[in-house]
Amino acid sequence: MAPRVSHGQFQQDGRINLDFSRLHDHYHVVQSSIERTCKSRRANITFGTNVTKCDRLQPLVGPPRMNIAILITGSRGDVQPFIALSKKLQESGHHVRIGTHGNFRELVRDNGLDFYSIGGDPEQLMAYMVKNPGVLPSIESVRAGDVGSRKAELEEMLVGAWRACTEARDEYDSKDSPDVHQLRPFVADAIISNPPTYASLHIAERLAIPLHYMFTMPWSPTTAFPHPLAQMDSSRTDAGMRNYMSYAQIEVLTWLGLTDIINRFRRRTLLLEPIDPTWGTNLIPRLKVPYTYCWSPALIPKPTDWGAHIGVSGFFFLPSGTDYKPDDKLQAFLDAGEPPVYIGFGSIVIDDPDSFTKLILEAVKKAGVRALVSKGWSNVGGSDVPDNVFLLGNVPHDWLFQHVSAVVHHGGAGTCAIGLKLGKPTVIVPFFGDQFWWAGIVARAGAGPQAVPYKKLTSDNLADNIREALKPEVKAKAHELSEKMKEEDGVADAVEQFHNLQSTQKFACFLCPDRTAVWRVRRTNVQLSAYATGVLCKNSRLRPRDIKL
Repeated sequence: MAPRVSHGQFQQDGRINLDFSRLHDHYHVVQSSIERTCKSRRANITFGTNVTKCDRLQPLVGPPRMNIAILITGSRGDVQPFIALSKKLQESGHHVRIGTHGNFRELVRDNGLDFYSIGGDPEQLMAYMVKNPGVLPSIESVRAGDVGSRKAELEEMLVGAWRACTEARDEYDSKDSPDVHQLRPFVADAIISNPPTYASLHIAERLAIPLHYMFTMPWSPTTAFPHPLAQMDSSRTDAGMRNYMSYAQIEVLTWLGLTDIINRFRRRTLLLEPIDPTWGTNLIPRLKVPYTYCWSPALIPKPTDWGAHIGVSGFFFLPSGTDYKPDDKLQAFLDAGEPPVYIGFGSIVIDDPDSFTKLILEAVKKAGVRALVSKGWSNVGGSDVPDNVFLLGNVPHDWLFQHVSAVVHHGGAGTCAIGLKLGKPTVIVPFFGDQFWWAGIVARAGAGPQAVPYKKLTSDNLADNIREALKPEVKAKAHELSEKMKEEDGVADAVEQFHNLQSTQKFACFLCPDRTAVWRVRRTNVQLSAYATGVLCKNSRLRPRDIKL
C-alpha cells in the first residue's frame, strides 16, 4: 500500500508531507539488481606479423585517459565544487569538460577547464525555486505561465547536455574562436553529473558509456534519514521504513512531471525508445548507478544500508584563495573591532530585498554584533547602513570566513562546507529544498542553533539564533568538527571512487592501455582504441569488417 499524498499535504516550504500510517507492517521494498558486466582480458590472438609496430604498448597501470563530461545544473555553489574535481581529474590525464549554464563560462575557463553551455538561467531557476520550493508548482506560478517557461528551459538544457557530450564547441563561443574543424573533437567516454541534470542517464545509455552521480544531498534510498524534500507524518510505521519509502514517493512525483519531456528528448534527440511511464521511476537505484556523496563523513557517516556502489568522499574544496587582498575599506572595518558575523544568502533571489534588508539590520542591532552583509543576487543592503555593518561584494569565502565569528546563510552545501571547515558556528535560514536538510544536520552536530525558515523569520528570532551561535559550547563543537574535516581530502577520495567504482581499466585499449577503447574485435574479448585500430588495419590482416563499435 503506497503512502497517501494529497494536495493539502504539500508544505509551503517545498517539502512534501508523506503519511505512512496505513503502511502495512510487513510491507517491504523489493529491489532488483541489474548490473552490467564487461570484462576486458588480454587474449593470445594473432593479428599479423607487424602488430608490434604499435609503439604505445605498455603495461596496464592506472585508468586510461578519458574524455569526461561533467554535467551540472544549479547555482555557483553547485558548480564550484566540480571545478575542484575537474582539476584533480586532469592531473590523472583525463580531458575534462564542464557542461553547465552560460553564466559560469568565465568561472570555468579561468580555472583552465573546457566549458560548454547547456543553456538555462540559474538566476531565473533560483527565483522560481523561492516561489515554488517543492516538487509541484503553486497555483500562482501556473497562472503566471512560470511552469511553461520552466519546461521550455528544461528541454533546452536536455539538448544542451547532449551537445556538451558530443560537440567540439558550443554555439555561444565568440566569432573569433578557432574554426570548428581546427578544434579537438570531443565525445564523452564517461559522464559525471549531479541528479538534477536529468539528461545524464539517457545520454549515457545512448553513448553506451559509464555514468557516475555526485551530489551534496542524499538521493539514494536509505533508512537512515528521509528524502530531503519529504516532511513525514509520525505514524506507527517503523521510522526507517518511512525514510526508505520517502525516496520512492518523491521519485514518483518528480517522474510524473518529467515523463513527457524526457521521452520527447529520448525520441527526437537521442533516437531512443521512450520509457514506459509505469516503470520509469527509480531507474537509478535499480541499475545501481555509482554515486559519490560529497559531504564530510565526520559530519554524516555513510548509512549502513548503502551498497558498495555508493560512497561518501568529503567536501570538494578549491585551493585556498590566499592571494586575495581586501580593499582598504573592508580591511579597516575588520580591524576596527571584534570579528563580525557574516550574513549572506548568495544565489537566493528575494522578491522584496528592501524589507529583508531592514529585518537583517534590526536583527544585527538586537544581537549587539558587528556584521558583514553580502549583497548577493538580490542586492541586499541598500545605501543607508549603520557603522557596525559593512556591505560586501564578491569576496572569496575561504578567505573571508577566517575573519568572522559566525556565519549566517541560506544553507547551501558549499557555504555550509567552508564555514564548518573553518570552524565557524553556523546559523541557517532555509528557503527551500535541501537547505532544510542541511539545517537539521548542522543543528544535530551542535555547530549551530535550530533553524528558523525564511517564511517565519523575524528580527527577534534571527537575533536570538545569532546569540545562540556565539555561545562557547557551540563554538567548541564547530571547532571540533573542523579539526576532523581538515584530515579529509574529498576531491582525491571522489576521484579514487570514480576510478574504482567504474572499474575504468575495463575501458582500456588492449594494446594501448592509456587510451580508451571504442572498438571490439568480432568474436573476441579484445577491445581497441581508435589509435590502435588504425595501426592494426594499416599494418596487419585485421580488416574494418572484423571490428564493431
